[in-house]
Parts: sequence; C-alpha cells; structure tokens
Amino acid sequence: MSKRSLLLGAVAIATLSPPAHADTLREAFVAAYKTNPTLSGAQAAQRAEDENVAIAKADGRPSSGSQFGFQEDFLRNSISFTAPLRRVSASGDVSVPLYSGGRVKNAVRAAKTRVVAGQYDLRGTEASLFSNVVAAYMDVMRDEAVVKLNRANVGVLAVNLEATSDRFEIGDLTRTDVAQSESRLEVAKGELESARANLIASKENYIALVGQEPGELQSPPPLPNLPKTPDEAVDIALQFNPDLLAAKERSAASEIDIKTARGAVKPSVEAYVQGTYVNFLDTLGRDVPNSTVDQGQSNAEAGVRLTVPIYQGGRPAAQVRQAQARSGQAYEQIIATERNIIAQTRAAYSSWRASERVIQSSERAVAASALSLEGVRAENSVGNRTILDILNAEQELLNAQVQLVTARRNSYVAGFTLLAAMGRAEARDLGLDGGPLYDPKVNYERVEGQFYDFQTDPNPQPKATRTIDTPAQTADIEPIPDSETRK
Repeated sequence: MSKRSLLLGAVAIATLSPPAHADTLREAFVAAYKTNPTLSGAQAAQRAEDENVAIAKADGRPSSGSQFGFQEDFLRNSISFTAPLRRVSASGDVSVPLYSGGRVKNAVRAAKTRVVAGQYDLRGTEASLFSNVVAAYMDVMRDEAVVKLNRANVGVLAVNLEATSDRFEIGDLTRTDVAQSESRLEVAKGELESARANLIASKENYIALVGQEPGELQSPPPLPNLPKTPDEAVDIALQFNPDLLAAKERSAASEIDIKTARGAVKPSVEAYVQGTYVNFLDTLGRDVPNSTVDQGQSNAEAGVRLTVPIYQGGRPAAQVRQAQARSGQAYEQIIATERNIIAQTRAAYSSWRASERVIQSSERAVAASALSLEGVRAENSVGNRTILDILNAEQELLNAQVQLVTARRNSYVAGFTLLAAMGRAEARDLGLDGGPLYDPKVNYERVEGQFYDFQTDPNPQPKATRTIDTPAQTADIEPIPDSETRK
C-alpha cells in the first residue's frame, strides 16, 4: 500500500453513505465531502474551467451562418423607373480557418494547462476542507472534555464549601475559609459557563463544515507517515503540495499566453463558401411597359482568403507586453507560494512536535497534581494545610487536565495540517475510496471535444445540504461516571 493511501485506510468502510451522526472522524470526512458547499462550489468552478478548452477550440473549427431580410422602399427617385419597391433576401456562408498564426493552437494549450492548474486547486480545496473538519472535530472533543472537567470541579468545590461551612459551624474553621471556598466556587461556575459557550460554538462550527450535528465523537485514529524531520517534510511538500503545483501550471499557461499574443501580427488564412438569393416580389421594372425582368437573382462563390495585418494601432505589442508582465507575475507567485508552503510546513512540524512534548509534560503534571491534592487534603485533616491550599491544589489539577486535553487537540490538528501541507490530506489519502469520489478528469474528457452548439447540460441543482433544520446546539453532555470525577 502506498503512502498516499494509508492515512485513514485502517478505518475505511465499504460505503460512502454518511450515518445519522458523524461519530468517527472518517464519517465526518465523508459527510463533509458529500455535502459541503465550499467543495461542491469548487467542483462546479472546475467544470466551468473545463469549458475554456472547448471555447478555445471553437475558434479553429468551421463556422457557418445565414441571414434573411425583407426590405420595403417607401420613397424612391422619381426618375428611377426600374428600381424595385420591395425585396426579400437570403444568404449563407461557411468559413474554415486554415491558419491563424498559432493563436488557436496556443490558446488551446493555455486552456488545457489552466485546467490542470484548476484540478490542483481542487485538491487544495479538499485538503483545506479536511483540515478544517479535523480542527472542528477535535475542538468539539476538547471542549466537551473541558466542560466535563469544569463541571466536575464545580461539584468538588460545592462539596468543599459544604464541608467548610460545617466545620465553620463547629468552630473548626473561620469565616475567611468559608469566603475563600465560596469565591472559588463562583469563579468555577463562571468558567463552566464559558466552557459551555465554547462547546456550543465548536458544535455549530462543526455543523457548518460537516452539515450535521456531532454525535458522541470517538477518538481519531493515529496519523501515519508523519515526517521525522522538518527538512523531510519540506522536501515532500515541495513535490506534492497542490497549491504549489497549481501555481507552476498557471505560470506555464502564462508563458503560452505570450505566444498567443504574438500571433496577432501574423497572417491568417481561411477558406470560405457563400451564396445569396434575392427576390424582388414582382416590383423590379414594374413601370417599364412589356418588361419581363427576372425577379429572382442568386449567386454563389468559394475561395481562400488571406488576411495580413499591417497596422493595428499598437494593440498587438501592448497585448504581448501585457502577457509578458502577467507571466512575470506568475513567476513571482510561484516563489511566494513556495515561501508560504515552506513556512507553513515548518511551523506545523514545530507545533506538532511541541504539542507532543506538552502532552508528555501535561500527563506528568496531572499525575503530580492529583498526588499533590491528595496529600494536601490529608495534611489539612491534621491541621497542617489550610482550605486555601486545598483550593489551590484543586485549581492546579484542573489547569493541568485542561492543558492535557488542549495539547492532545493541538497535536492532532498540527499533525494533520502538516500532512495537508505535504499534499497528503486529500480524499484518496483519507480512506474515502469505499464509494465514488469526484474525479474532475471525467467532466473534462466529456466536454473538451464537444462541438455541437446545442449540446448543453441541465440546469444545476444544489448539491450541498442546508443546516437550517438542525437544532440550536447546547452544552448538554452525558453525566460523568464516578470513576472520572476527582475526589
């Protein structure tokens, strides 16, 4: 199995039909892939780009036309006895371009190159969407965990306040101890409300991306094939990042545009056939006695026409200079894109590695804080610690736990962002091949050779789903098992 098919292949299933709730990361990917308007809009834009090839080819194909007319002469010269009063006419022509100075050929080449660039752009849109889905998925998981931790903290502080009040009643503690417990409990309630609001925001963002509300999200699978060094990551990104590949294709197309513009000063040759028919409706020579003038006239001709531009007011030279400037702009955009990719890849690698180290530190901090809290409570029971010491130990444990779940979220998001920068986070990399994936080449191959004027498609219908029917999200979560609460 290749590296580009390993990312989530371990959790691939046999269908692309999204479930009622996206409980796994892969199901979230599938739902977003099938219903997200940003991606479906990008696919439609690519189909529009495909048509530029057929449009460019049309300039090199035969063309024909016809004209029909009726003319009534209301006023004519008084000495014109033979002029007709009315006439009907019909004409038709067919022309076949034989040589156009290379303009058509180069325009077709440029259009094809831009189609390839658009296909890379579509890959980049996929990777960007999936990166956003990963962030939204992990945000919901993180914020649910933070709500649970803060809710448990409120419960513990409420118990602490009750115990402190009882001890105050018997004179074992002072009013200051009770006030400290009350203050810390109210602060914890405020932090819980903030955490609930963050969870609601994360869920709504998830719905906007995936198209359906999150269910009980499962832990995502490990990310494979992460690079060992930032230099390795950059090397892969410079080979496979779709944004950079698209910039290179657009630069190649702009070079071809220069050749197209130069063709404006070259001769063009076309073959043609044309014919006309006029009928004067018995009004030609009607004032001439005993006239037997034929009322119908027709003619036809065929030939070859050579057109040689001599002077066009400087337009061709301006168009060439314009194409050259745009080609220079495209060169600079390659370098700019390359710079951004290098910076993004290195930053994502650094963030991923830092988050991994934060996870290790936070796990040790949680263990140490839990042990510290247990010791402080024991020491308080014999009078060696104050209530404030217990409250501080509680807060330190909460902070360490929040830091841990945040670091796990950051690590996964940074790792996936790194894969995306390396060109390893597109539909076929994510194990979504259990059903039909959108292949932009299919539409291109369908339309690039079409030449019939009336060969159109049905008017499009929206592919993305609306979310107006999803309920407003809440921060309600399942109760915390006793084994997960902090005693």
